[in-house]
Amino acid sequence: MVFLIAAVVLVGILCLFDLVLTFAVLRRLREHTAELERLAGPARFGPYDPGALVGRTLPPVGADGGEWPRLVAFFDVGCDACHEHAPRFADAARTGTAMAVISGPGEKAGDLVGMIGGAARVVTAEQADSLVKAVGVEAFPTFLRVDPDGTIVAADTELDALAGTARAR
Repeated sequence: MVFLIAAVVLVGILCLFDLVLTFAVLRRLREHTAELERLAGPARFGPYDPGALVGRTLPPVGADGGEWPRLVAFFDVGCDACHEHAPRFADAARTGTAMAVISGPGEKAGDLVGMIGGAARVVTAEQADSLVKAVGVEAFPTFLRVDPDGTIVAADTELDALAGTARAR
């Protein structure tokens, strides 16, 4: 009988210890969640709307600070849709001034640069990443129609939809 009482007391002590550890873990999880939310910033609700970019003025690119290309595309090296849209963008870029902003590791950007084939000015590496942040692009690919002073007049994630806005102007 003494062994039975000792076993029940030992199991009770282990259960209390487990309960204390569980509460400690839950408290730490709440702290980590709060810290992650603070670092991530405000949460976005709803799908990405590239139309929200319309009216923004693009930052100057490069040392020349010249006129902005009329068509700007934002691609990412890890984006399958970007690889599908790149040849069509190259065709559209041949009809006027265009620029492709390719974010992601430079060695992987070569595929997209090859698909564009010199039809547009290409910006890669750190300058591309800073442009993506400065413009506010949240999804790839994103295509912009830009006026000469750098103001976005149309934006979409589909090149065909953007081409329709150009014809309407």
